[in-house]
Parts: sequence; structure tokens; C-alpha cells
Amino acid sequence: MTFTAKIQCTIHAAVPRVWAAITRPEQVKKYFFGTDMVTSWQPGTPIFFRGEWEGKPYEDKGRVLKFDPEKMLEYDYHSSWSDLPDLPENYQIIRYALKAKGNGTVFTITQRNIDTLEKKVHSVQNWTALMKEMKKLLETNQL
Repeated sequence: MTFTAKIQCTIHAAVPRVWAAITRPEQVKKYFFGTDMVTSWQPGTPIFFRGEWEGKPYEDKGRVLKFDPEKMLEYDYHSSWSDLPDLPENYQIIRYALKAKGNGTVFTITQRNIDTLEKKVHSVQNWTALMKEMKKLLETNQL
């Protein structure tokens, strides 16, 4: 049995600005716990998330699966913190989806193939914190 985490919020910013916030590494670093994201966003190419957390360096990785500008992107993902072997069945699928709503954007993050309920709860907490920070930065024109 696996679990899925789904988090959604409305951001009072136009879709192109939200899209830039999720795809441009210099913007991602500002709200994604200081992470350096490295990717070309071409389907089939690698994606890396590198940084340091509580004094420990990490490198999480995956590959880009889908990329539909200003609508949706998807990548698979293996966390160096997961305590799971780096095997295809242990990769999670992360999907970001954007939809215009009035003058704003509905931003949805879905994370599939989570192996425990505890990890799902942890993922929801992390994604919620990330969304809250990104929303704040976009709505105050800091992104």
C-alpha cells in the first residue's frame, strides 16, 4: 500500500509568475529550504535538489517526466533522507499543476508512491510550508 499527498492553494499572482517561481532555480532557492535545483526541464533529463539541512549535505534526484509550460510539470524523485534503496519502485512522483482563477492561480502539488502514512504526513507538512512561503513571496512581489 502506498499513499498520496495532495496540497492546493490559491496564489494572488498570474500563472506566468507562479510558473517562473516553480521552474527557475534562483527563485526556487528562496522558498524551497535553500535548495539548489538543477535541471533542463526536458522530459527524460535529470533533476537534482542539492543543499544542506541541519549541517548535513544532501542530494535528492530524479528525472523529468512531463513538462507542459504554465500548466503542469512532473518528475520522479528519490530522497537521500528516505532510508530506501535507490531503486525505481522507491521513487515518488511529484506533480505541480497550475490553473488560472480570476487574477490568481490555483497551485496543486501531488506526491504519489509514499511508502508510509508517517512520511505522507511529513510530506504534507513540508509542502504546506513551501507553498505558504512561495505564496507570501509572490504576493509581496519578492519573487
